[in-house]
Amino acid sequence: MDLNKIKKLIKLHWIKILAIFIALTLFVTVAFLVIIGIRHFLTLEAFYRKMTLAGIPLQLFLSVITAFVFASIYMGFHYWFMFGGGMNKIGQKRIKPEHVNVKWSDVIGMKHVKGEVLEVIKLLKDRAQIKQIGGKIIKGIMMIGPPGCGKTYLAKAIATETGLPFLSATGSEFVGMFVGTGTAKIKSLFKEARVLADLHGGCLIFIDEIDTIARKRVGVSGMGAGISHNATINQLLTELDGLRQTENNIVVIAATNISESEFDPALMRAGRFDRKIYVEYPNLEDRQEIIKYYLNRVGCDRKLNAGVLARKTVFFSPADIANMIREASLVAVRSKRESITMKDISDAYDRVLFGLKSGLQLSEKEKVWTAYHEAGHAIIAYLLHPTTDVVKATIIPRRGFLGYAHPVPREEIHIPMKDYFLSEIKVSLASYAAENLKFGTTGAGVAGDFKNALDTAQKMVYMWGMGSSGVIGNFKSGNPYSQNAFNASGKIKEKLDEDVQKILGNCLKEVRDVLNNEKELFEHFAQELLKKEELEYDEIVDIFKKYGKERAQDSSS
Repeated sequence: MDLNKIKKLIKLHWIKILAIFIALTLFVTVAFLVIIGIRHFLTLEAFYRKMTLAGIPLQLFLSVITAFVFASIYMGFHYWFMFGGGMNKIGQKRIKPEHVNVKWSDVIGMKHVKGEVLEVIKLLKDRAQIKQIGGKIIKGIMMIGPPGCGKTYLAKAIATETGLPFLSATGSEFVGMFVGTGTAKIKSLFKEARVLADLHGGCLIFIDEIDTIARKRVGVSGMGAGISHNATINQLLTELDGLRQTENNIVVIAATNISESEFDPALMRAGRFDRKIYVEYPNLEDRQEIIKYYLNRVGCDRKLNAGVLARKTVFFSPADIANMIREASLVAVRSKRESITMKDISDAYDRVLFGLKSGLQLSEKEKVWTAYHEAGHAIIAYLLHPTTDVVKATIIPRRGFLGYAHPVPREEIHIPMKDYFLSEIKVSLASYAAENLKFGTTGAGVAGDFKNALDTAQKMVYMWGMGSSGVIGNFKSGNPYSQNAFNASGKIKEKLDEDVQKILGNCLKEVRDVLNNEKELFEHFAQELLKKEELEYDEIVDIFKKYGKERAQDSSS
């Protein structure tokens, strides 16, 4: 090891070296004094030796032990409080570089995101190419997206692929009891990174949940929290700018679940976080890959269809999928099976989405009522909704539901159109039409369905200009979810309300026509649900095939 590396190591660990030096000095001093004491003791006459020997051992032993104990306690507390963050370090855990072992091949799905990240990795590995054209390496990467989608996993994969030291922290670690705690911790983190970059040719800093400290600076009104928050952001900005002064190959990777618009503008400007990577929910192809990956790690039935599971798990994050497979393995163990079946995964899926079975016992009349209610939802969703699949129907109560017909989008819809909203209204009103058709009246269970249908129709008319009267404008611009936020005159509001009722009426008429025309299917579906209590996707499809019915198709695709 050359002299330069020794200097850097001393700079990085000087506090520990100082503590060890003081401890050794104390030990040598005590040992020296003991030796001198023994030498003087040997020069005494025999009578005085005996008198001294009677009390010295115990006194000496207690004195030495007391000195060491109190010195150790004082030095340990002083080191912990002054340099370790004091009470703010309780429960804090940092990932050591040698413990980061996520390989690039372990990152499943996210092809577009992986392409962007791979470019960053190549630049970190080979800086010569970028220097050739006079450019500077990326200094900050901001990963934005919902929780559980793999932002932390990607950061670890970058560290493994580049082989650089990896310093990890969370935003909450920089929030302390005392003003200045966050500033001191950021200084310490970047100081350590600079030393490691000098030693190893580069360093990665990963700050998870950076929104804890990176939100917009607040006006100071004498409260310590505002002062501390602003000081912490200012120190982070200073350190990010400081990286530009010397090309020491430090890259800051940050992750957040919130919108970038909520961050302090100074933090998001060019030159600080140069690259923004949006890590979204996996698409159909990605979900299929992720499901296969997790199924291959557990014992499962070979008949399991990853494609069907991928269609059922729209808007599931990779963490949700992993949790579902893990829960399915527990269900299989409880059932004393050696491999996971589709039934186990279905039970796990329901548990993740809807919670445990409530154990509520329905009367026979309530079961019949619930079966026809859910049959109405399922039939209209299958025949009239062009973008959803009915993956399950059940009359087993769970977490506030007496039963449900669970429609799942066939794929993510980013710009829903008028046909989509009309289909949503029809599915909501199907329970009302079904109960009226079978029993001649309705129960209180339609209240939630009415609310969903009315909310959708009002948004279509009041916000999106989809009413038949031709009145356009966003009349709920103040608060679209408040029933009293209508920004319209009384006359306009009458027209808008007429449009809403017209949409609801037309949708209800179409639903009633379908159920009347398909009475035999409607009756059979409800009776199958009563007999089995739960119908899975394949069973639902078989019922409709028996009557020669196919799913509604999206005409826009």
